[in-house]
Amino acid sequence: MGCWGAADLTRTGIVLASQGQNMVDAIRQIGVSEVTYYRWRQEFGGLKTEQVKRLKDLELENSRLRKAISDLTLDKLILQEAARGNF
Repeated sequence: MGCWGAADLTRTGIVLASQGQNMVDAIRQIGVSEVTYYRWRQEFGGLKTEQVKRLKDLELENSRLRKAISDLTLDKLILQEAARGNF
């Protein structure tokens, strides 16, 4: 299953369950725990694969931007301390 995304595995589990397998067996067949499956279903259930990819890309960009802001804020505080002569 290596390259499948959470949304793909969630849909696979739902399809297997709709084909007559009980949900627990369907979840085991896709190789995830029940907790993971239901968390994925809650997070990605209504999204298409390309929407999930876009969401992940935006989360990565958001993380990168937060780090940049954090670094710049720290630089600003250091410069303020130096300007006051508190070094």
